[in-house]
Amino acid sequence: MKFLYDDESFSFEALRAAGYAPYGGAELGEVLVTCRAIPEGDEVAWSTRWAATAARVERIGRDALAAGHRVSAREALLRASNYYRTADFYRREDPARDQESVRLQTASRRTFADAAALLDTPARALEIPYEGTTLPAYLFTVDGSGVPRPTVIYHGGYDSTLEEDYFALAAGALRRGYNVLAFDGPGQGATVRAGLHFRPDWEAVVTPVVDVAVTLPEVDTGKIALVGTSLGGYLAARAAAFEHRLAACVLHDGVWDMYETVAGVAAAAADAGGIEALVATSTSARWLVDNGRWTYGVATFDDLLEATRAYTLDGVADRITCPTLVLEAENDQFFRGQPQRVHDALTCPKDLVVFPEDEGGGEHCHEGATLRFHQVAFDWLDGVLAD
Repeated sequence: MKFLYDDESFSFEALRAAGYAPYGGAELGEVLVTCRAIPEGDEVAWSTRWAATAARVERIGRDALAAGHRVSAREALLRASNYYRTADFYRREDPARDQESVRLQTASRRTFADAAALLDTPARALEIPYEGTTLPAYLFTVDGSGVPRPTVIYHGGYDSTLEEDYFALAAGALRRGYNVLAFDGPGQGATVRAGLHFRPDWEAVVTPVVDVAVTLPEVDTGKIALVGTSLGGYLAARAAAFEHRLAACVLHDGVWDMYETVAGVAAAAADAGGIEALVATSTSARWLVDNGRWTYGVATFDDLLEATRAYTLDGVADRITCPTLVLEAENDQFFRGQPQRVHDALTCPKDLVVFPEDEGGGEHCHEGATLRFHQVAFDWLDGVLAD
């Protein structure tokens, strides 16, 4: 699906930013005027223009808050958080030493935290104990009653952030009576700057989150579902294979083997005359390589390729016992065909739903069709978790 740009990556990321509008993460007019000032493939302009829009919208929120307009402040700060995240997206050449990347990430986290405190039921920031440190999390609740409710544990994937999780899933869950415990695992969001990187044995990450969830009075411990987005489709499946306190799992979307995706980049690099030649001309390949080196904690593309070998559901999928929903995007540019392989390998109760391109849900993780994704996922969960 082409959206504003011919460049596949710019088109997708613009659609991603705009697609959170139903839950207050964007205003279409703001997206359009920002993108029209960004030339095709110009990553410097992308960061500069999105940062400027984010700062302008944040000022609206700060002024509204100072004047006592709680709803207006919340709305603007939520949009600013998403725009700051978008501004930082392509700054992956050397993020450890990129002070502008640090500033943008910090601003995205700060504006979201301030907005989360203004929700009708304020979100609660938590720290999940994890191997001598902690993982950042938010508990989003339907109301302040403390009544136990079905609860979704949610994490993103290769480039998601905890703050984005609200738009991507939590807001839709709250409307339907689900509480949400969202978190950044190692390799995600702010954890990378703390020295944590992706690991294939994701059950070592999810089990500590479940340990916390079962202690919370707001959580119905018999109705805990796990949802993972993008690469999180592999991560959640891997966790569900070993963590059996889960009542259901949703793979958004199904990922069978991360190595196959990165090996596809290696094949394209061979045709282009080497990885340096490929990343010099392809926005998508450049970002995938740079973000992978950052989040996996490796130095080179060859290191990244080798690191992803362990990220496969081969020999793992049949260990999942809880009912599992596998989602698939018809036009997925990263994992095309893999959800079907995941579904075929599952031996638990299972369903597969394909989102067609001609209905607007065919992009990776159904960006631009968030409401439809939520309708499918939560209607399925309603049935699986029914008493």
